[in-house]
Amino acid sequence: MSAYSPTGMARQLASGLLSFPVTHFRPDLGFDEAAYRENIGWLSGFGAAGLFAAGGTGEFFSLTPAEVEQVVTAAVQEVPAGLPVIAPAGYGTATAVEMARAAERAGAAGLLLLPPYLTEADQAGLAAHVRAVCAATGLGVVLYSRANAIFEDTTVAELAEDCPNLVGFKDGVGNVEKMTRLYSRLGDRLTYVGGLPTAETFALPLLELGVTTYSSAMFNFVPEFALRFYRAVRDRDRAAVYRYLNEFVLPYCDIRNRRAGYAVSIVKAGMKVIGRPAGPVRPPLVDLDDAELAALADLVERVPEE
Repeated sequence: MSAYSPTGMARQLASGLLSFPVTHFRPDLGFDEAAYRENIGWLSGFGAAGLFAAGGTGEFFSLTPAEVEQVVTAAVQEVPAGLPVIAPAGYGTATAVEMARAAERAGAAGLLLLPPYLTEADQAGLAAHVRAVCAATGLGVVLYSRANAIFEDTTVAELAEDCPNLVGFKDGVGNVEKMTRLYSRLGDRLTYVGGLPTAETFALPLLELGVTTYSSAMFNFVPEFALRFYRAVRDRDRAAVYRYLNEFVLPYCDIRNRRAGYAVSIVKAGMKVIGRPAGPVRPPLVDLDDAELAALADLVERVPEE
């Protein structure tokens, strides 16, 4: 059973930077649990406010439900006391409900509800999906709005009224008007999480819209820099933020943008660069080629200092 209430979990996430660790695979693409556990122990020492196991950076889309439960359980058992582990749920509603219940069994502190597996869905259908998952668990739920599940502010407001354990909203769209409308309507009822690829790029402007935290993929391989960047954002130190953007984040994005799916692949490449390899990505993703890996290694060698 989680030590966090839904609102307590949300407050904790809002208090600092969020870690989205990669999932370690062997060369045969099987889950490398021993390597994953060792890395969770290492990563947990840097002071993230929450750890999202088997999330998008953790290749949730390639894991079976049984593997997700295995990954979440390993993370829960390896993190230090007080660091909440947030588990994923997704795909169809019945599967998402089962994953929510599995997250409770594993001892997760909360749930990240990813878009359902549909090409398109009406707001009423999306709302029914969220209500079913929230009703199936006592955990706090963070709703991820992106891709085929983009929630209108009116829908989120209705869900917040109906589902007390809906406590967070993760933005994977980046529409300023939508976020303005949502924050204007709900204020501090929810914790708002930045969820765009390489969220550091959007962190400063979104802070003004109530987005106090974000999922940092680069925290996996340059955790000290990721924390420095977050502190600069929260301090509204524009000079430092833009220096860090120009010297590291935007060149990193240039490598990331070379192929579709590299938002995940480049993180595993970063792990390899720092001598903490996490194995290959699973299809349909592809790993960086040698030239791209060399470019990333050169960038990491020049990571900005304070």
